[in-house]
Amino acid sequence: MTKSAGLRPVRLWDADVAWQEREDGTMLVWQRGTLPDHPRCISERIAYWAAKAPDRTWMAERDGDGWRRITFAELSGLVERVGSALLSLGLSTERPLLILSGNSLDHAVAALSAQHVGIPSAAIAPAYSLSGGGYPKLRDIAGQITPGAVFAEDLAPFAPAIAEVLPADMPILAATGDLPGHRVIPLSDITATEPTDAARAAAAAVGPDTVAKFLFTSGTTGSPKAVIQTQRMLCSNMEMVRDCYAFMQDEPPVVVDWAPWNHVASGNKVFNMTLYNGGTFYIDEGKPTPKGIEETIRNLREIAPTWYFNVPVGYEMLLDRMETDADLAATFFSRVKLLMYAGAGMAQHTWDRLRALSVRTTGARVLLATGLGATETAPFGLFCTEEQDSPGNIGIPSKGCIAKLVPTGGKLELRLKGPLITPGYWRNPELTAEAFDEEGFYRLGDAVRFVEPGNPAAGFRFDGRIAENFKLATGTWVAVGALRAVLVDALGGLARDAVIAGEGRDELGALIVPSRAGAEALVPGGAGLDDADLWARPEVRSALEERLTALAKTATGSSVRIARAMVMLDPLDLNHGEVTDKGSVNQRAVLNRRGDLVDRLYGEGPEVILTPYAHHHAEATT
Repeated sequence: MTKSAGLRPVRLWDADVAWQEREDGTMLVWQRGTLPDHPRCISERIAYWAAKAPDRTWMAERDGDGWRRITFAELSGLVERVGSALLSLGLSTERPLLILSGNSLDHAVAALSAQHVGIPSAAIAPAYSLSGGGYPKLRDIAGQITPGAVFAEDLAPFAPAIAEVLPADMPILAATGDLPGHRVIPLSDITATEPTDAARAAAAAVGPDTVAKFLFTSGTTGSPKAVIQTQRMLCSNMEMVRDCYAFMQDEPPVVVDWAPWNHVASGNKVFNMTLYNGGTFYIDEGKPTPKGIEETIRNLREIAPTWYFNVPVGYEMLLDRMETDADLAATFFSRVKLLMYAGAGMAQHTWDRLRALSVRTTGARVLLATGLGATETAPFGLFCTEEQDSPGNIGIPSKGCIAKLVPTGGKLELRLKGPLITPGYWRNPELTAEAFDEEGFYRLGDAVRFVEPGNPAAGFRFDGRIAENFKLATGTWVAVGALRAVLVDALGGLARDAVIAGEGRDELGALIVPSRAGAEALVPGGAGLDDADLWARPEVRSALEERLTALAKTATGSSVRIARAMVMLDPLDLNHGEVTDKGSVNQRAVLNRRGDLVDRLYGEGPEVILTPYAHHHAEATT
């Protein structure tokens, strides 16, 4: 279906949504029609494109002022040679390949080569090996999956963690560096391996139920969980993506992407999306940080994506540059068909700026959209393809995926079923059993609400994590996820995120995860101030007080009224599970670890901002 009327034409699915209501209030929602057949494994798509478009660039990474590239034909040869080498090291599902390095061509080849011969890989956040302090996350992960070899492209920064956590006889695959007392195998030796008959037989034996990789998710406990990713999950999910983004069937996608491959969004969806559809993945070594965004901008000046993803703060940083750099905006918007955001709620002002810049640059609006999924759903579960006037619609179930909405504590709990769903958590049958209901639906732990009451075809909005929600002392439930999004939007660029406190108390408080850029914009010379001085400046404090008070005036009851707030100056801690390397904040982990800060929040200290309106209207509501 081609959408027009001011929207840049883009071919997407023509969804036919069906639903069934049960007597107990449960609802099933799905798309009519059959998902096309998918291959037995991802390697079949490598072979397909190596034959059809051998010289097309599959993936590229920066090499000085140019790009180092690998074509589909080269990839096809590499997975056979590297797969043979990995198999000769005795790797298997019980002894997978542990990947410590960040996104790179060599990382990508190692992971796909392992998959090719039925060996799972497990990419973990590089920070787990670089942060010191005993490396608790790395130690926990290695204990769960018992790796047989480790990949560390540049060995030097990872050597201390490897030496402390992993056995000395474990093979280390590295492009550069050495570690005395350990067996280090140069990548040049690995890539020069001659393909073996044993590897060809192993590749032929790979099927839909073969474990392709392990991805780790922390959940609310902060303890990493190894989520099994099968070939069936990856390949069926790619058919769901291809059905939704139908334009990729007509034009191989080009992406410029920075998001880490140890997360499901880029590590599964974006990584496989280009490969599956014969597209090109340009590795962006930038990040949505004041320093890292410069590399992203450098890349986007050269490469025009056809599909683009970023987190909301990343879009804000790009907007700050593109709104004053017409050439950058022209390249970025020249052929992009869809802009996707995820990782956090997008503020309305960011949404409006993106649409306005698109119109100013191209004369049309580029579709801006999001969806919902999880590591356990491979991840493409729901997606919105209908143009919206505001952010937040996560859409409808993808074709082949059935959504189950279960009334729970006054909300609708979302559960999913289909070939995209994980069979469970590695070596953890108890946790696996808890994750599924009696009908085999995976419990995401998320609540949703209708965009249009009673009409699933109009999509849904995220309504918070079930585990995050809590009750005030009055017994009133607080929907944390929705409130966090409203608060961040109301603070107008001063907050990157927020943590909502108040369980068992009379009123709500917020620990604000600050955004320096928003504060610096209010203070002449603010960029030269340290965090404590910047957030103590009268201009910044007054802006916070005004915006918090304005938000309080809109509140309809105690469950949505922020009565007090405090800016968290100490950075969130990755090792303690407070935040992921992608920037997602773990509400429960922050509250558990920073109990002293919550106690101060409910005191009367000078760092606490009180909203006068809230204190004059503190009645409880239900």
